[in-house]
Amino acid sequence: MRAGVPWPLGATPGPEGVDFALAAPSATAVELCLFDTGGLHEQQRLRLTERTDGVWHLRLPGARPGLVYGWRVHGPWAPHQGLRFNPAKVLLDPYAREVVGRYGGEDLFLGHDPSRPDQPDRRDNAALALKARVAAPLAPSQVERPRIPAGERVLYELHVRGQTRLHPQVPPELRGSYAGLAQPAVLDHLQRLGVTTLSLMPVQHRADEARLFALGLDNYWGYSSIGWFAPEARYWSGRPGTTPSGEFRAMTDAIHARGMELVIDVVYNHSAETDELGPTLSLRGIDNALYYHLRPDDRALYENWTGCGNCLNLAEPRVVQLVMDSLRHWVLELGVDGFRFDLAPILARRSGGSFDPRAPLLAAIAQDPVLARTLLIAEPWDIGPDGYRLGEFPPGWLEWNDRFRDTQRGFWLHRSAPLGEFAHRFTASSREFDHDARGPVASVNFVTAHDGFTLRDLLSYDQRHNLANGEGNRDGHGHNLSRNCGVEGDTDDPAVLAERHRLQRALLAATLLAQGTPMLLAGDELDHSQRGNNNAYCQDNETTWLDWSQGDAGLTGFVARVLALRREAGPLRSTRWWPAQQPAQPGGTTLRWLTPEGQDMQARDWERGDRHALALLFDAQQPAAGWLLLVNAEAGEVEFRLPPGRWTCRLASEAADGAAPSSEPLGETQRLPAGSLWLAKSGAFP
Repeated sequence: MRAGVPWPLGATPGPEGVDFALAAPSATAVELCLFDTGGLHEQQRLRLTERTDGVWHLRLPGARPGLVYGWRVHGPWAPHQGLRFNPAKVLLDPYAREVVGRYGGEDLFLGHDPSRPDQPDRRDNAALALKARVAAPLAPSQVERPRIPAGERVLYELHVRGQTRLHPQVPPELRGSYAGLAQPAVLDHLQRLGVTTLSLMPVQHRADEARLFALGLDNYWGYSSIGWFAPEARYWSGRPGTTPSGEFRAMTDAIHARGMELVIDVVYNHSAETDELGPTLSLRGIDNALYYHLRPDDRALYENWTGCGNCLNLAEPRVVQLVMDSLRHWVLELGVDGFRFDLAPILARRSGGSFDPRAPLLAAIAQDPVLARTLLIAEPWDIGPDGYRLGEFPPGWLEWNDRFRDTQRGFWLHRSAPLGEFAHRFTASSREFDHDARGPVASVNFVTAHDGFTLRDLLSYDQRHNLANGEGNRDGHGHNLSRNCGVEGDTDDPAVLAERHRLQRALLAATLLAQGTPMLLAGDELDHSQRGNNNAYCQDNETTWLDWSQGDAGLTGFVARVLALRREAGPLRSTRWWPAQQPAQPGGTTLRWLTPEGQDMQARDWERGDRHALALLFDAQQPAAGWLLLVNAEAGEVEFRLPPGRWTCRLASEAADGAAPSSEPLGETQRLPAGSLWLAKSGAFP
């Protein structure tokens, strides 16, 4: 055993052995515990003697990749001072590249005595504890990363397991795995749709909540990370000769080979250790007061701005280092192109909780030569003080825009959103995003996401139906702006089904043609239902798995048609803000909002609460380059007087496939059916 070096953190194999380093500045002693290959039996315990700037380190000569290890960290047990050291508990290295074992909710993981929480639990948990396996670096990828222009990006949010668990063209042994997602049939579908960027729900190693185990459920969505460098092993096929990291990188290469990007949803706002009654798995036992925001009035308690029991303290340099090292690992080693940050305001909270867009982590990312070039997407809210921060992230960041979602639902389903709000959201929410040189693409536009109803359920249920979650139907959003069109749930009533299908297509068209960055929820193009469950975070079953055998091919074709038109219609993909009623440049395209009568919208028109129909004209001042959007959210037909020119309909949302009713030029007036959207193009006709 030699001194080694205090960097990099974690376990680093080299020609002379393996270097181990752990940041635990408040610890009084640290022991490295070595286990058999299965991680069941502790075989050796080595006390570290070297500490540099709070980092404990050693080199183990002759050690090789495959070695299984954990940490025991000594120090005071003083919860009310924020100190929760307990060497009876073996701890997972926060830098683990591969995790051995799985937390099952056992009380043996508790650092405190279950009957006396102020006292430490003296039972040893070595046999059950999560451990790390030393991993060899992956060989460099030979596949070139795609570069998607900002205006052409189309996000598709999916779950690795749910996407392929029931896919008939994926080999049974690969379904629900990284290898399954990489299968040609799966990627063919996404390419045919016109998707450019896959956004995976969390794939970092997780530990589910004890409460869910007691109910026979698990945290299917995965928002309970504990291993921020390790791909979740539950999505590994387990094929001989492969590892979770290797299979994940092979999936990334397959996606890149198709010219598509890969974004992963990351959870750095909290850990799976939950609140003061939760398990001691890693950070809590390594240096609790360093890694977490603690309550100033009682440091035995955790700030809970996440709703998950704790918050990582990104005001601390060592915690910033952990996140930065993790992000770079996923980019450089595992090949991802960007990140969607769950509850992102937590990442910018200083000590005390104030939000700061120049906070240490955001500043570190902005100057990092690797991460500054990745795709950065914020979920811009948490439940902390002033937790709603839409539009407040720095230049270079995209943000989920829930105001777009609510406006579209209100406008199309209830005629409750006014025309001005519809227009504002359709042109990328400039009030929120037009500052500090940010562009329209900063607005991620969606009407459905993993959190909430699917598109089919949005139009099939007025109420949530979440009893299967075991929380008495109290969980999930209660205000969904949904509309069941007359029947709660499934029906064979043709009139109800026709209305649902018409509104589905209108919402999809509005989302995919709006200025900004559009996002689809996986399965919406297949007409996937979760049977009214709008918070299916714990449903790893047919509720959430996409049923490809029952997919709506017509709806899939409709989405592909709309996205093809988006690629064709340059003005809809503009990465610059449209000026109000003036050319973007001499001779360039103008944007005009028109009444159904064909007149420019005036203040009195915007203020009308009894009308939900208007037109959007992109007038290019040159032949065959103008585009006209006709929008009718009214309960009945509306007649539109078209602008001068020869117009042909390219999309009619009320049609099953979106095809125009005729290839002939439109007349001077056109009647639009209720709840429909048309896209027309100007040009010459034979």
